[in-house]
Amino acid sequence: MGARLDSVLTVIYLVFNEGYLATRGGSLVRTDLCAEAIRLGRLVITLMNPQPPAEARALVALMLLHDARHDARLDEAGELVILEEQDRSRWNHKQIAEALLLVNVSTRVNPGPFALQAAIAAAHCKAAHPADTDWAEIVRCYDQLERVHPSPIVSLNRAVAVAMADGPRAGLAMMDGLAATNDLNNYHLMHAARADLLRRIGLLDEAAKSYVRALALVTNDSERRFLERRLREVQPPAV
Repeated sequence: MGARLDSVLTVIYLVFNEGYLATRGGSLVRTDLCAEAIRLGRLVITLMNPQPPAEARALVALMLLHDARHDARLDEAGELVILEEQDRSRWNHKQIAEALLLVNVSTRVNPGPFALQAAIAAAHCKAAHPADTDWAEIVRCYDQLERVHPSPIVSLNRAVAVAMADGPRAGLAMMDGLAATNDLNNYHLMHAARADLLRRIGLLDEAAKSYVRALALVTNDSERRFLERRLREVQPPAV
């Protein structure tokens, strides 16, 4: 079991991710897939008792933390609400408390990729308000994650965290470097993130171009509608 654990955990997380943010279609979330992935993660822990590996605990914590925000991710019309704008009173705080205990256990010694991702999710969930988010801690976690599990997506997420900690221009500089060296040019969230940072510093024309590029690549209808709303916000009013 130990030799196959990493592959099993990776597949479980892929199932969860497809439920948390559906690749295609009109629905943003597939709760059935999220619930099944969490069930399978708990099953792995049970099968490996009395000493389940830290990464198995961390994966369950990570999924619980993301899933705990489920009710706040969509508004009454079923449209996407980003983390920064969510009503945090609607988060499942009992589930968050359970997950935080697992995070504490899984990050004690040489945390692995799932443990570091869980620590990042925990930092978001512990903030009562967006302004309370410990972005410096999140950047430190991404620094570690980039060392133990390097990938273009990790580097992109680190750039976003740096933008929130040190200002949008710092994050934009990192994103521009990433776009020149890997395949993120074909990843819609790269352009959506860049557009958001450009919007924050008032470069609306450039932001609009990035939103248009993101829209050309996005495949989920809910995300598409969100990006279309953002694009309208940065475009000049029609005369």
